[in-house]
Amino acid sequence: MTPIQTTKMSNFRWVICALLFLATTINYMDRQVLSLTWKDFIAPDFHWTDSDYGTITGMFSLFYAIANLFAGKFIDLMGTKKGYLIAIFVWSVGACLHAACGWTALGLAGGSITALTTISVWLFLACRMILAVGEAGNFPAAIKATAEYFPKKDRAFSTSIFNSGASVGALAAPATIPLLARAWGWEMAFIIIGALGFIWMTLWVWLYEKPAKNPRVNQAELNYIEQDNDLAIVQNRDKIKEEKSIPFFKCFTFKQTWSFLVGKFMTDGVWWFFLFWAPAYFSDQYGYTSDSTMGILLIFTLYAIVTIVSIGGGYLPTYFVEKKGMNPYLGRMRAMLIFACLPILGLFAQPLGAISAWWPAILIGLLGAGHQAWSANLFSTIGDMFPKSTIGTIVGLGTMAGGIGSMSINLCSGRFFDWAAAQGGAFTFFGFEGKPAAYMVVFCICAVAYLIGWCIMKVLVPKYKPIVVE
Repeated sequence: MTPIQTTKMSNFRWVICALLFLATTINYMDRQVLSLTWKDFIAPDFHWTDSDYGTITGMFSLFYAIANLFAGKFIDLMGTKKGYLIAIFVWSVGACLHAACGWTALGLAGGSITALTTISVWLFLACRMILAVGEAGNFPAAIKATAEYFPKKDRAFSTSIFNSGASVGALAAPATIPLLARAWGWEMAFIIIGALGFIWMTLWVWLYEKPAKNPRVNQAELNYIEQDNDLAIVQNRDKIKEEKSIPFFKCFTFKQTWSFLVGKFMTDGVWWFFLFWAPAYFSDQYGYTSDSTMGILLIFTLYAIVTIVSIGGGYLPTYFVEKKGMNPYLGRMRAMLIFACLPILGLFAQPLGAISAWWPAILIGLLGAGHQAWSANLFSTIGDMFPKSTIGTIVGLGTMAGGIGSMSINLCSGRFFDWAAAQGGAFTFFGFEGKPAAYMVVFCICAVAYLIGWCIMKVLVPKYKPIVVE
């Protein structure tokens, strides 16, 4: 018989969720500094082409992918608290180091424009590698913390909240970074935004402990958090046992692992493409630089739509589970199918752009909202299927797959855009010529990626089947 609760339940789990949201916001602001400054501030200094920028963003994605191969296991081994601290320290250092690239390149180039371009690209690649290694720890640590602090039925919603930090970071970035670059130079933009991570570290050290050891979590809240366990009511915190972890290579023997890898590979690159290329798109196609009022408003509007619309994405599977009686996995897959349809709107972004630049901003915003809602639920499928002790490893593997997908689309897009611009009228697609035609091609790929990914996932794991470690 379940004892009657006489103490009001604390809600400290939402403080942890807020910290995860803040870390993810900082993560994406650090990632966005380059995309918001390269076209109008950095490229004129170093004579970069789209191919140069595509190389930098593509290689960042590759570094990120490789780092994620180890980041999840690293978080599982170090623990959520220490692992997250190390991750954000590394990426904050890497973010600040970008500021030194300009001064160092000018000193080494010796007045040669060709040398200046080449050296600057290599220096930025080095800094992006450090940034990628640190940022690889964000999602494995955040998903692990979510699994520690929330029962399964709440994980998609809590994940959608902290995951919205990606769009909030992308929302805050265009409103601040170009103005910082214009006022104090692009170097200071990297330093100021990068320093935010060190402030977050102080809050994390002060507030985070595992629920059973955190004095801010009372017994009633601990019982709520642990409701999925066999011991639904935890009377003795010291008796909570750690689950056995699945060996690294054994993870690849489960279809559930491959389902998550496919979901990330097919869709992460779409989000990163628009994150890295949207400012350049509005500058190239419509002449609105990233520090112009119209350029800021367009990017701000895009990510405002992403932020507002995607928050509800975490609630939809809860509705399916609680109101329709579905198991968590089936509810999430039903929700993800709905979200996979939103990116199809991206097919109309380029054609309607002939009427106004606001149309691409709105439609890409809806596409991005679909991605964020999809992503929150995709991450939550791991908690449904895998033991908590292995969540960091699986998230790391999946994020690695997403990084490979992102590398492919960013590296190829930069070269594709330069080639299409050189071809001019000789290259056409759906009535567009040259570089606009190239954008249309990439938008089409992005529009259908989610539905394809969902179908493959459904074939691999057609129904709820959690993995039990014996």
